[in-house]
Amino acid sequence: MLFLADTAILHDWRFWGAALSALCIGLGKGGLAGIGAIPAILMAEVMPAKASVGVVLPLLIIGDCYAVRVYGRHCQWKYVRWLLPPIIVGVILGWLAMEAIPADDFRFAIGLVVLSLAALQIGRKMLGASFEKMAHSRLFSNAMGVMGGVSTMMANAAGPVMTIYFLSVSLLKMNFIGTVACLFIIVNVFKVPFSVSLGLINVDVLILVALLAPFVILGVILARLVVNYISQRVFEWTILILTIVAALRLIFG
Repeated sequence: MLFLADTAILHDWRFWGAALSALCIGLGKGGLAGIGAIPAILMAEVMPAKASVGVVLPLLIIGDCYAVRVYGRHCQWKYVRWLLPPIIVGVILGWLAMEAIPADDFRFAIGLVVLSLAALQIGRKMLGASFEKMAHSRLFSNAMGVMGGVSTMMANAAGPVMTIYFLSVSLLKMNFIGTVACLFIIVNVFKVPFSVSLGLINVDVLILVALLAPFVILGVILARLVVNYISQRVFEWTILILTIVAALRLIFG
């Protein structure tokens, strides 16, 4: 399964690509908002795309545990209560879609999901105040919740959707981080049985996750050290451009 059969795993470029994905997960959970779908894309480059979804999920939960411990006290629970029902609907829809999509076509599916999220993020940046007015309606929160649920189930890529939503409702920085942390640990744990039912999480995957977990922790530590020294605007645009390029690579291979 995956590349664990290779006894020289530390000399395998695929392992280090997976390690970079894990590092990016840690950076995102440690406070560098804007990492977006980069971890999911990196993981899909070094192993079968469908299998990569099962590897990323436990790594995300490891990062979520840290984020909740540090930022959970700032959570605005009313937004969690609003978003959970539509997200659950989206997760179930994404699970059904994953059962129907052949493994060979899953790179295309992940690329399409990520490209759609990138387009949505660009729309938020360009529309500005007009987008923010729309954001306070329950219809908008339900739509974003369903979209986030589908994205997180199919590609572990709900980050951009929820980032757009929470920025649009003008949450303060610490409330934003805390609410995202508490929401995602619930959603990601909820997804585990669905991933197991699809065969995406098994013993081999958990062994690989154990090998990659230190890179998540390293990413968290690095994020805490550099978060105050990086221009958020430059960082977000750089990640967005890289995300679009990587998504196009997945789509057109």
